[in-house]
Amino acid sequence: MVVRGALAVLAAMLVAAGCSSTAQGSAATAPGVVQAIGAESQYADVVGQIGGQYVHVTSILNNPNTDPHTFESSPSIAREIGAAQLIVQNGLGYDDFMDKIESASPNSNRKVIVAQQLLGLPDSTPNPHLWYDPKTMPVVARSIASALAALQPSHAQYFQANLATFDASLTPWLNAIAAFKARYGGTPVATTEPVADYLLEAMGADNVTPFGFQADIMNGTDPSPQDISLEDSFFSRHQVKVFCYNQQVVDDLTASFRAKAKASGVPVVGVYETMPTPGYHYQTWMLAEVQAIQKAVAQGISTEQL
Repeated sequence: MVVRGALAVLAAMLVAAGCSSTAQGSAATAPGVVQAIGAESQYADVVGQIGGQYVHVTSILNNPNTDPHTFESSPSIAREIGAAQLIVQNGLGYDDFMDKIESASPNSNRKVIVAQQLLGLPDSTPNPHLWYDPKTMPVVARSIASALAALQPSHAQYFQANLATFDASLTPWLNAIAAFKARYGGTPVATTEPVADYLLEAMGADNVTPFGFQADIMNGTDPSPQDISLEDSFFSRHQVKVFCYNQQVVDDLTASFRAKAKASGVPVVGVYETMPTPGYHYQTWMLAEVQAIQKAVAQGISTEQL
């Protein structure tokens, strides 16, 4: 009942904000509507929530069934980026194809928001999955509201009202994080990649998988035999309560870990690099991940797909 109540509150807030669905193409829009792009679907979704009826937003990386690290741009995508008035991207090399296209089609009136820069993170930051950090999206959302107000000054109050609604709608997620940390802080977990590491840290979980192993999987490098053996032991020795598995990067090695976890009775939780669709907004996606991890720890139940 608590879960349903939280989701109902979120849904009501999203409707009240007049948020638009993330477009997956370059549809014609009315004059005065800001043409925007989110490099990843989660950023595009927040642009839509803040901009509402005054923004037409397209996401580039939006397929939860593909590996974002292998993405290749196309001429049509380049044209959309070239025509955009507002762009929101992650940085840290995760979507550097955006930088290349933007440089090839300069536009002094285009506003580009980079999460890495807003957070003041150096290029050497090892984990690029910034949207899992509860501190990230409120900062990005404020920057989006400011950029939209600069592009559409007559609607500045509308954007600020949507920003306030967005900030409030994060409360169920933040409360769920705090509740998990208070009750299950220190719970040992294993991972394949650092996709949800920022969230696991906020929840107080103990990610026992070495970061070097996670980085190897993320970068397509073969982990050392020692790290593979160590990861195996977490399952065979029942040393972890949950296995967070990247649903978008699947190969024989990661699939073998998933199989070993399941065979050992360790529940598996699927985590995603881009927002699962349909039916999710950024807030409900993040809340669903926390709820899935808690269900795994408290009840031993797997949620391999949201």
